[in-house]
Amino acid sequence: MKIEINAGKRDAQGTGASRRLRRAGRVPGIVYGAGKDAQAIDLDHKELYFGLKNEAFHSSVLTLLLDGAAEPVLLRDYQMHPYKPLVLHVDFQRVDAGQKIHMKVPLHFINAEIAPGVKLAGGVVNHILTEVDVLCLPGALPEYIEVDLANLEAGRTVHLSELRLPEGVECGALARGEDQGVVNILAVRGGGAAGEGEGEAQS
Repeated sequence: MKIEINAGKRDAQGTGASRRLRRAGRVPGIVYGAGKDAQAIDLDHKELYFGLKNEAFHSSVLTLLLDGAAEPVLLRDYQMHPYKPLVLHVDFQRVDAGQKIHMKVPLHFINAEIAPGVKLAGGVVNHILTEVDVLCLPGALPEYIEVDLANLEAGRTVHLSELRLPEGVECGALARGEDQGVVNILAVRGGGAAGEGEGEAQS
């Protein structure tokens, strides 16, 4: 999925300038990295706000259209108003096609309803992780990683080492020797899920 976001170069900086931008429906921001100078930018609030509601916006290489020139970037940070639906600031990082990037990618869990631990044992699916840190070239960055629960039994845990990662994609935690649990099914005893509120059940 190709996601584009429009921006303009910003010269005026400081609190007062940012306040004026926000009153005009614009969001101040910055784009940096890839060996180039940081560039102050501003973006349309409505376009950015609805972009942020899209899961893929947070985990994909975006195309930043900066005064008509296209640059591949990653969303690195953004600030929201404490209680209003307002984006206050946003940071983008330029990416180099030949340099690996670290990125958190969401996990999509499928077939939970037919998992033996749910369908036959009446267990409860317990999501230990909802995203995973990956290392890869920008062109190999997956929008999400699928976790198939079709064969998962009660009391069994799926670990990071069991995930099917796309070619060229490494798991950051595994590279550090941390094979964390991702999801398990808690067995039901006496009408309640055994181990609810606990960590992960061991396989």
